[in-house]
Amino acid sequence: MVFMPQEKADRLTPARLEAFSDGVIAVIITIMVLELHVPNKEINNLNALRLELPLVLVYLLSFIQTGIYWVNHHYLIDDLDQVTHGILWSNLALLFSLSLIPVATNWVAIRGISPFSIALYAAVCAFPAVPWMVLSILIQRRSKTPPASGMVKQAASVCLYLGSIPMAFVSPWIAIGMIVIVAILWLLPPRKIIELSREPTNPPL
Repeated sequence: MVFMPQEKADRLTPARLEAFSDGVIAVIITIMVLELHVPNKEINNLNALRLELPLVLVYLLSFIQTGIYWVNHHYLIDDLDQVTHGILWSNLALLFSLSLIPVATNWVAIRGISPFSIALYAAVCAFPAVPWMVLSILIQRRSKTPPASGMVKQAASVCLYLGSIPMAFVSPWIAIGMIVIVAILWLLPPRKIIELSREPTNPPL
């Protein structure tokens, strides 16, 4: 039998996973903002703002979507004491899917708001939900603690994401609205987090 030294066993804590994930998500957000460009001088300021407004709104939505995953990733990892092989790879799958959001955002920026571009954007927004649910289940099995967000909210989000893909060919703006609804659902803090924030930080004397 081979025994693992204590210092090596300590490396299985989720600290490195969380630090790496934070760095990747920070890069994703940085890449998105770099796609915002100042319009040509030949266009007056008001027309330039009108032309760039849809892109700014899509960028804002992409920023919020990425930020929601970052916030809830923090909640999720907070319940974890030790990582496993499956958790590491499902986390990498989540980061890969999130890294596609800047591509979809830039696609809308170049091609404009059209049925195909919004359907593609909706599909890319839906993609991270799959590895996220896998990661949630694996962490829940490891920590024996249900995720702060709850599985009902995750299932509802997946349904809205998937429904927005065909809806984009009916009305791109309604499809965007469905993605906005998902964002609003996740912007509301989970009940577990609210209860923890209300607990006193210092024990009574």
